[in-house]
Amino acid sequence: MDHAYLCVDLKCFYASVECVDRGYDPFERRLVVADPSRGEKTICLAISPAMKALGVRNRCRLFEIPDGIDYEMARPRMRRYMEVSAQIYALYLRYFSPEDIHVYSVDECFIDVGPYLALYGKTPRELAVELIGLVRHRTGICATAGVGPNLFLAKVALDVTAKHAPDNIGELDEERFKCVIWPHRPITDIWGIGPGIARRLAAMGATSLGEVALLPEERLYEEFGINAELLIDHAWGIEPCTIAEIQAYRPRAHSIGNGQVLARDYEFEEALVVLREMVDSLVLDLVDKQLACGRLSLYVGYAHVRRAWDEEGAAPPTERFVGEHGTRLIGRAAEGAGASRKLAATTDSRSVITKRFVELFSEAVDPNRPVRRINIALGELVPVEFADLTLFTNVAAEKSERSLAQATLAVKRRFGKNALVRGLSYRPGATGRERNKQVGGHHE
Repeated sequence: MDHAYLCVDLKCFYASVECVDRGYDPFERRLVVADPSRGEKTICLAISPAMKALGVRNRCRLFEIPDGIDYEMARPRMRRYMEVSAQIYALYLRYFSPEDIHVYSVDECFIDVGPYLALYGKTPRELAVELIGLVRHRTGICATAGVGPNLFLAKVALDVTAKHAPDNIGELDEERFKCVIWPHRPITDIWGIGPGIARRLAAMGATSLGEVALLPEERLYEEFGINAELLIDHAWGIEPCTIAEIQAYRPRAHSIGNGQVLARDYEFEEALVVLREMVDSLVLDLVDKQLACGRLSLYVGYAHVRRAWDEEGAAPPTERFVGEHGTRLIGRAAEGAGASRKLAATTDSRSVITKRFVELFSEAVDPNRPVRRINIALGELVPVEFADLTLFTNVAAEKSERSLAQATLAVKRRFGKNALVRGLSYRPGATGRERNKQVGGHHE
C-alpha cells in the first residue's frame, strides 16, 4: 500500500496532562484547565473526559459549567504541555521517519504508515492500536486515531467515528465514507466546514455532505470560487494532497505577526503603549531572523458597547454556533479598524517601523472608542542583505540599531526575556513584562 494514514489525537490533552501529573485518572476526575484570575468569562482550554461525560462542552466558559457539578481547576501550564507533546512525538519516531509525520497541532498529527506496513507486518489499524497503547503506557495519556487511505478520510474518521468506537479508533474507506458520513449531521463536524460555509451550503439546500455531492458543480463554483474544488473533492472522500507535498510546500510570500486580546478596555493612549511594546517585540523577531520588511498591517478591535438588549438581559440579535470547541457568535461583523501601508524601502529599523505604526494607529483608530484587541504584522519580508536603500536611508544609524537589537536578544536568551526591557513597559497599562512570562498567551 503506497499510502495509508493515521490521524492521532491526544484526548482532552491539557486536562489529561494535569490529571496524570496529579496522579488522577482523567476518565474519573472532574478537572478543568482555566486561569481563574481572568474571571468567570475565561475560556476553559480543556476539560477532562469525566467532565465531558456529564455533558460539559470543551472550550466553554467557566460560567457555562452547571452549578451542580463539582470540579477541580488547574491553571494552564503551556510549557509542560509542550514537553509532554514532544515526549509523545519521540515515541512516534521510534516507528516512523519524521518525513512521514505531519504535526497538525500540539495534540494532533498525521502519519503516513503505508510504507511501513510490510516492514512491521501489521495493518494500519493494528499500528494504531500499538501506538495508542504505547502512548498510554509511557505517558498515561489516552489517544484516539482515525484510519483512512487519504488525509481527509483519516481526519473525518477521527472526528466523527472514533469517538463512538470502544477502542477509540475510527476507520473509513471511500465506500464506508458514503454510508456513514454522507448522511451525517451537523455538517460542521466535517473537517474544513465551519458555520459560515455551512450557512451558505444550507441556503443552496445542502445540510449534509451527501447533499453537497448532489449539488451541480457550477453552482458551487459560483458560490465559493476556487474553494469549491476542495468541497467537491471532500464530498466524494477525495484528497490528493500527501504529507510529502505538505512538507515540500513553500509559500510565495512571508510575514510575521503579533496579537493580543487585552484584559480590559483600554483608552487610546494606553493602547498606544501596548502597540509600541508589540512593535518592539516584533522588530526583535525580525532582527533575529535577519529579515527586513516592506509592509505594515494593523487591526484594532473595539470593546463591546452595551446595547438596549444588553440592559434588558436579552440575547443579542445574532446566531450562536455551538460546536465541539465552544460557543461563538456568527453573522455579525467585528467592530474594529484596520489599515495597511507599504514602506518606502524595506527595513528592520525599530525607529522607522515604530514611527510608521504610530502614524497608522493615529490615522485608523477612533480615539473615543475603547480598545480590546490589537493585531500587527510585518509583510513583504526579504533577507536583510537585500533590503532597499534610498537617498534618505541612514545606513550607519540602521546598522547601529541592528547591533543594539542583537545585543538585546543575546541578553534575553541568556537571562530571560524580562532581563532587559524598555522603560515603556513600566507605564500603566503595559503588558510586555507579563507576556514575557507566558507561552502562547498563557502562563508557563
